[in-house]
Amino acid sequence: MRYALVKSPIAPLYLRPEVPCELADEALCGWRVEITEELPGGWCKVKTHYSYTGYLHQRHLELAEDRPGWWEALPKQVVTRLTADILNAPKVQGACVETLPRGAWVSPAGPADENGWVPVTLCDGRTGYTKHSFLGEVITAWDPADEVQLRERLVRTALSYMGVQYRWGGRTPLGIDCSGLCSQAYLMNGILIHRDARIDPAFSMKPIPRARLDRGDLIFFKGHVAMYLGEERFVHSTGKDGSDGVVINSLDPTAPNYRQDLAEGILEMGSIFRV
Repeated sequence: MRYALVKSPIAPLYLRPEVPCELADEALCGWRVEITEELPGGWCKVKTHYSYTGYLHQRHLELAEDRPGWWEALPKQVVTRLTADILNAPKVQGACVETLPRGAWVSPAGPADENGWVPVTLCDGRTGYTKHSFLGEVITAWDPADEVQLRERLVRTALSYMGVQYRWGGRTPLGIDCSGLCSQAYLMNGILIHRDARIDPAFSMKPIPRARLDRGDLIFFKGHVAMYLGEERFVHSTGKDGSDGVVINSLDPTAPNYRQDLAEGILEMGSIFRV
């Protein structure tokens, strides 16, 4: 079993080991992936830490066995802004080492200075500086007893992608699809759910009746998923003309943002709470 670290800001996971090819998902800088198969031409079949598989080219990877365990031993923080520049000096005039999207991981290498600059290390060993306000805690677990606050955090995270363009297979502020939005909102809050627009019994998301639907729960349609906001409203990433990204729509036929096609096409609802 081999592991590698994603060193590119955004590493595309494809359905097949070739380009051009349909995008399946995106792995972000600092994440660890398991290499399950090595293929000709520098391609690898990989599995992410949330058990999603795809094909990734080795140019995006830092092989973990080159420095076994070093990254795992370091403290981690996650980019919480839409993007964060890593500069070669603690000042706005510094040259850009890398630009990371929300969800990427870095390791803080010391305290922030009086101007808010914190030194960071990337998983390929590069170092630089970013603002401490651009970073947050990497959350890897959740407490069911924290339901009220967690529902609000899920909604707040999903809404922070408002206006981002639709990108099939995307999961960043540069472009995101419906399941990427929902899975990333949950992932940023320490919860692993299935990456695609369906409920997988291997994860904590379980079907619920419509009467139980509450803020932060998910609504599943054929090939589509959205997060429920309450009062018949939901946030989702849609390629529908005129929306073309993350927007809020309604299940209420009297609402100006009513989506009749979706309201009439609900397959099931899902929740991680009290199932």
